[in-house]
Amino acid sequence: VSHPIRPKPPSSTSIPAILKSLQDEWDAVMLHSFTLRQQLQTTRQELSHALYQHDAACRVIARLTKEVTLLSLATLKPQAGLAVPQTVPTSQPTAVGAGEPMEMGEQVGMTPDIIQKLQDKATVLTTERKKRGKTVPEELVRSEDLSKYRQVASHAGIHSASIPGILALDLCPSDTSKVLTGGSDKNVVVFDKNAEHIIATLKGHAKRVTSVVYPLPGEPALSSPSLLSLSLLSLMQCIIPLSHAVAAGYAVFIYIFFFLSQYWAFSDVQTGRILTKVTDETAGCALTCAQFHPDGLIFGTGTLDSQIKIWDLKRIERANFPGHSGPITTIAFSENGYYLATAADDSSVKLWDLRKLKNFKTIQLDDHYEVKSLIFDQSGTYLAIGGTDIRIYMCKQWSEVLSFTEHGGVVTGVAFGQHAQFLTSTGMDRSLRFYSL
Repeated sequence: VSHPIRPKPPSSTSIPAILKSLQDEWDAVMLHSFTLRQQLQTTRQELSHALYQHDAACRVIARLTKEVTLLSLATLKPQAGLAVPQTVPTSQPTAVGAGEPMEMGEQVGMTPDIIQKLQDKATVLTTERKKRGKTVPEELVRSEDLSKYRQVASHAGIHSASIPGILALDLCPSDTSKVLTGGSDKNVVVFDKNAEHIIATLKGHAKRVTSVVYPLPGEPALSSPSLLSLSLLSLMQCIIPLSHAVAAGYAVFIYIFFFLSQYWAFSDVQTGRILTKVTDETAGCALTCAQFHPDGLIFGTGTLDSQIKIWDLKRIERANFPGHSGPITTIAFSENGYYLATAADDSSVKLWDLRKLKNFKTIQLDDHYEVKSLIFDQSGTYLAIGGTDIRIYMCKQWSEVLSFTEHGGVVTGVAFGQHAQFLTSTGMDRSLRFYSL
């Protein structure tokens, strides 16, 4: 060693001196241990703070990554043939262009050009409807044959098995063999009835898909809470409401109607701009369902407090139909343009004459019968009711033609094929079923 150990002084040879020396050494060791413990505690606190900062940074990075992903989807260019939104002057309300999420607070307004376009399109739709309504199509299935329908196919694997329930159904107007479904698994599925396989599975929703609408002939947009293009099967437009939507949109020519809470709004699909938003102050409760009239200028809404109202797109309430008890679950306009069918939690279906604005027929169903879907066929000859089971009624006579009970859960959607050549239905049992001779 560099320095020899010094011997103890003679004074330390006594027992009291030795005890004092041991006490001093013990005190020094304890003081050193206390200092080390203090340093360890400080280091632990610094490490905990660093880990907390790292976790917060990871959360911020994840959120920013999600926003960048959504922005990259939302800024996709419109498909060829779609109008590109024009720049809005600063003096007007800000309008978001195609592909950008649109908040409910931003409104453009119903300009004279838009109103004229709606009226022109409605004139065309009315003319076509009246021409079709003059005669019953020869190809339409007769009631005697319809009563012989039976289940011919069932497909249970088109939506996720882990999250049960197909919540929405629609058929392609120009080719009813193309079936569109929306489910609790947040997916939209395009299914080919003839080939019996899935054409495409469209993903992008953050929550369950409660309603889908196939585009009208000549329109490329597919309507659900987000808008998807069938041509390239990619996200074309996303309209984000201010609060939770109770149902998805209902497409009419180039526009989409959607509603939430106590509001309903009308938007342009091609640009994503909100044209108008209306608060129903008299209702005082949330809207539950809505449907456009075949002519396109008016639509009906149902509410939680049993109110059924008819509106036009100029924000004017045209009629109010009282009579139900319980929340309105679904409504449907007949193709002839004169009848409105409504259903509520009172286990009844009411038929209304839009010309006389009164109820002319009530179909009272079994106690606790749930009605989730109402639809007329394209000729307005048959009415389908979906819920606890499926029931088909002959219009005018309003007599039951047949019923189906194959679904293992509540039926959420029913649709007629072209000229009622077949029926299709979806339910909470995740199955898509077809019925024909």
